[in-house]
Amino acid sequence: MAVNTSPETPLPVGEVSRLIGRWIDRLGAVWVEGQITQLSRRPGAGVVFLTLRDPSHDISVSVTCYRQVFDAVADVVGEGARVVVLAKPEWYAPRGQLSLRAAEIRPVGVGELLARLEQLKKALTAEGLFAPERKKPLPFLPQLIGLVCGRASAAERDVLENARHRWPAVRFEVRNVAVQGVHAVPQVVQAVKELDGLADVDVIVVARGGGSVEDLLPFSDEQLVRAVAQCRTPVVSAIGHEPDNPLLDHVADLRASTPTDAAKKVVPDVGEEFERVRMLRDRARRCVSASVEREERGLAHALGRPSMEDPHRMVDERADHVTSLLDRGRRTLGHLLDRADSELTHTQARVVALSPAATLKRGYAVLQRADGHVVRDPEEVAGGEALRARVAEGEFGVRVDV
Repeated sequence: MAVNTSPETPLPVGEVSRLIGRWIDRLGAVWVEGQITQLSRRPGAGVVFLTLRDPSHDISVSVTCYRQVFDAVADVVGEGARVVVLAKPEWYAPRGQLSLRAAEIRPVGVGELLARLEQLKKALTAEGLFAPERKKPLPFLPQLIGLVCGRASAAERDVLENARHRWPAVRFEVRNVAVQGVHAVPQVVQAVKELDGLADVDVIVVARGGGSVEDLLPFSDEQLVRAVAQCRTPVVSAIGHEPDNPLLDHVADLRASTPTDAAKKVVPDVGEEFERVRMLRDRARRCVSASVEREERGLAHALGRPSMEDPHRMVDERADHVTSLLDRGRRTLGHLLDRADSELTHTQARVVALSPAATLKRGYAVLQRADGHVVRDPEEVAGGEALRARVAEGEFGVRVDV
């Protein structure tokens, strides 16, 4: 439906509205699902006005229907109810307003809602959003806790009072939001993102009291589930009571059965921690005492040994042994020296007895020629030859007389 226009040849507003109306008139009837946020049934009026809103987005559209169409479901449909509407788009040219003309309204039953949630759960599970390995551990002692809950709600009171009773120094950053209805999803998503963006927030708790399946539908919304999955801060889901199980419980890093249970799981009990410290201190003291006693017994046992009771005993025993060996060595060496001395004396006596000097002392003499040769045969000398005679006390010259 292209239209040629220019600043010189603009279209009047009425013509633009008429053209839009002609294009919308070509659209056929569609089935639309949403939540009724406003309902106007004027007495005597043949037309009922209502506003249909997308629960996951801030988008709404006006719907009109004849009274007989609405009267067919008036007993089960009211503000806040989810419905499926068969309607045809209409364009109200005088005001330039788009609306839907409903020909049939069907309430969305709990069974159908649960079936849709189960399908969404399977799809998100297949994507890995509920995988255990994605779960982040909670800090032992968070300094600042982000709390998303209804304003002045029992859930807020339970979390704050129980947490401060367990650990008085804990601090909270609270975001009050709508926890049911058409505004719940965008407000909760915004609050979670704001708290996740604060560097001081250590853990985020999303809390709400129990309710019907319809009341808890915002906490199974795909937009909220994905927002929690993208958080860098650990998220605790404390929605409803034990039987309630929205999809937020699966994507959160920790599920608490109630808001009170969330306070117990997020914050340690100061009394219990003091008791645990006392028990650990007593256990450490017992361990140290047992170790000292064990070492003392070992030391006493070591000191009770003979070598420790009389440390010089071994030295004395060795000293006696050394003295005995020394005496034995001295005796052996003395015997050896005496034997050697005796042998030396006998040898000396034999040498002396056999020496030429001893022979000379017995009166013998040795004759030597002038060249020093000893005369052993008379034929070796000639008459008148001068010889030297050596006796015990000296020597003298002799001459041969033949």
